[in-house]
Amino acid sequence: MIESLIVFAVSLLIGAIGIYAGAKVIVDSEDYTYALVTALLGAIIWGVVGFFFGWIPLLGPLLVFVAYLAIINARYPGGWVDAAAITIVAWLSVLIVLYVLALVGVTGFDAVGVPGV
Repeated sequence: MIESLIVFAVSLLIGAIGIYAGAKVIVDSEDYTYALVTALLGAIIWGVVGFFFGWIPLLGPLLVFVAYLAIINARYPGGWVDAAAITIVAWLSVLIVLYVLALVGVTGFDAVGVPGV
């Protein structure tokens, strides 16, 4: 149980790094704590919407992703395009961080708070 909580916390911190990087590049936001809360909310919404709708072929994953984008859109200035751009930068930056950490044997290749990673 404790190991699962540690993995969740570390993954959430890595996911927040991605959102922080995306928000910094796209909307010039420099608040890591805000990114951390956004990652947590995004993970919760991703899980809840995925639980109820994720099983629907094609539509389910789309609804889950739109729900995640809605969290980013609600938490950061700009519109849906900026939210999508933040998500793309977050995803790419988390991939880079996880790749480097996996290379040195620190972690596996997953993170909480950024979809698809």
